[in-house]
Amino acid sequence: MDIIQNIIAFILAIGLLVTIHEFGHYWVAKKLGVRILRFSIGFGRPIWSKKLGDDQTEFTVASIPLGGYVKMLDEREGIVAPYQRHRAFNNQPVLNRIAVVAAGPLFNFLFAILAYWIMFIVGVTGLKPLIGEVTENSPAASAGIQKGDEILGVDGDLTPTWSSFIEQCINKIVDGQPLELRLKDSRGTERSLTLDVSAIHINDLSEGDLLGAIGFAPERYLLPAVIDEVVSGSAAERAGLQSGDKILFADDQPISSWSDWVTFVQARPEQEIKTTILRADQTMEIKLTPEKFQQGDQVIGRIGAKVLPEELDEAYIGVEKFTPLAAMSQGMKKTWEMSVLTLKLIGKMLTGEASIKNLSGPISIAQYAGQSAGIGLAAFLSFLAIVSVSLGVLNLLPIPILDGGHLLYYLIELVTGRPVSETVQIVGQNIGILLLVAMMSVAFYNDIMRIFS
Repeated sequence: MDIIQNIIAFILAIGLLVTIHEFGHYWVAKKLGVRILRFSIGFGRPIWSKKLGDDQTEFTVASIPLGGYVKMLDEREGIVAPYQRHRAFNNQPVLNRIAVVAAGPLFNFLFAILAYWIMFIVGVTGLKPLIGEVTENSPAASAGIQKGDEILGVDGDLTPTWSSFIEQCINKIVDGQPLELRLKDSRGTERSLTLDVSAIHINDLSEGDLLGAIGFAPERYLLPAVIDEVVSGSAAERAGLQSGDKILFADDQPISSWSDWVTFVQARPEQEIKTTILRADQTMEIKLTPEKFQQGDQVIGRIGAKVLPEELDEAYIGVEKFTPLAAMSQGMKKTWEMSVLTLKLIGKMLTGEASIKNLSGPISIAQYAGQSAGIGLAAFLSFLAIVSVSLGVLNLLPIPILDGGHLLYYLIELVTGRPVSETVQIVGQNIGILLLVAMMSVAFYNDIMRIFS
């Protein structure tokens, strides 16, 4: 079911973002009088097609949902009737061609602003950045961060949730700049301090342990060890566990939380556990033997039971929410910051300062799409905005075959007064294809390695 959800969310997300990108090209071209022959979402065999409008533009949905294109009337691609020559793309003034090509990435940025705007109006709910254990001799310990502290803001920006704090951290780590933190301790006293993150390498971002690199862990919200659901045919069902049972003791050791129970069970594959439970105000004792389960390179115990969810205490919940006007400002700011961050990371990967492990391909994007869609509207909008920004930035890179490559040719034409020769364009196109294939190969490799690791 997770795989199906990921695939559906991925197709919807990529389909939407590609449509927005191509619509930018289409809309500006139409406004400038260029004739559009085809508007295609996806590549390959059409699964739906219909001709509309005075120009009988063919609108198509194709079988491979990994891109799209707008085909315009162009003398370089076929014979154009004399009365239609003024509507051919290649006969447009260079500034018009620049506008048409730049419109695709521009619409991606505009959509990101819109998505962030809606997200901030709806409100982003998450766990407050409350500090748990602090690692000795770490950047966090050196800065004076203590267990129980709450991070209120970074460099003057509020951080009501962990996600907002992490985003601020990433920007600073990429720039190699210290973070000015505003904290509140467990007694409610506020203070400011400087967190030096210069020792943290950008590659720590690709390993997924940013907080560990800083030197602290989030405060854990301890769920009670109460069974919610018992999996059919599992060790828990064979032992007689039922929904609503509360685990009190395991081999006479007290169990105070669900994480205590999970840790105890995982450490005892195929070992009998004397378990004391509370059921309907009555204490009972059962024998439970966890099944052996391979997790990565470890063998752990598993019983086939899920925790009973409960409402989190409000003291743990933060909300990032703005008025419509303030949300628009935040959306524009966020889009700008993500665009700059993407460019910086690309630059550092090209110079070897950042690992190519930071590249993600369709598999990772599909996983993120499914996970964010499962969390809720705000998370999915954030995912769409980030991918839309990435599409906009990547398409503006001066790589032949991408929008940025075409813009480079047109800027050269604008300066020299004559178009770049077809020979140069063909060579550039071949180079561009090789670069894209290499980049996609690395991204696919990273995706596969993440799955197996």
